[in-house]
Amino acid sequence: MIEKSFSEAMAFRHACKEFDKTQKIAENEMRFILEAGRRSPSSFGQEGWKFLVITNETLKEKLRPACWNQIQITSCSHLVVILAAIETLRPQSGVPAKRFARRDLTPEKTAIYVELYSNFLFDMMSDNTKLYEWSAKQTYIAATNMMSAAATLGIDSCPIEGFEKEKVEEILSLDTKAFQVSLILPFGYRINPQPSQIRVPFDEVVTFIE
Repeated sequence: MIEKSFSEAMAFRHACKEFDKTQKIAENEMRFILEAGRRSPSSFGQEGWKFLVITNETLKEKLRPACWNQIQITSCSHLVVILAAIETLRPQSGVPAKRFARRDLTPEKTAIYVELYSNFLFDMMSDNTKLYEWSAKQTYIAATNMMSAAATLGIDSCPIEGFEKEKVEEILSLDTKAFQVSLILPFGYRINPQPSQIRVPFDEVVTFIE
C-alpha cells in the first residue's frame, strides 16, 4: 500500500502553474509538509536551511514582481521561501560542533568530526558565494521531500527558481550573511486540470551496473 500510494503521489505531483485562491491548506497538513522538510537529510547532518512560511497576502503581492510576476506567488495558499544557511555552517560559529555533539559522541570524537568538516569546507570558507552554492544544494533535498509529502495529501506545489534573488532578500529584510534565498515553493490546490506527465523512458534514464 505504501508503494502504491507513493507511486500515485508521484503521478499526481506536477509544477502547478496556478492555484485556486479560494482553497486554503489546513494547518495540520501544512505542518506535515514542513515536517517532511525538517526531517530531510543534509550533508554532515548540519540542516543548513530555514523555511519562511508566508500567508500574508500583501507580502505575496510585494514579492510577485520580484518573482517574474508569476501568478503562483499570489494564488497559492502558503508561500514557502527556502533559505540556505551561511554563517551557521562556518566551524567558527560553534553551530557545527553543537550539531555533531547531538550524536552523544565523546568530546574527542566530536573534535575529529569538526576537523573533518572544517577540512571539507576549507575552500569555501573565504567566499560566501561558494558556501551558498553548497548550502543551497542541501535545501533541494528538503524541498523535494516537502513536495512529495504534499502530493500524498493531494496538495499541489511548484518549485520556482525564476526570481530576482537580491530583490526578494531585500523585501524580506534578510541578513544575507546569515541566510540567503535558495528556492521559492508555493503550495495550494490546482485550479486547472493537470497536463499529461511527460518523462524520458525508464531505460534511457537508468543503467544497472553488475
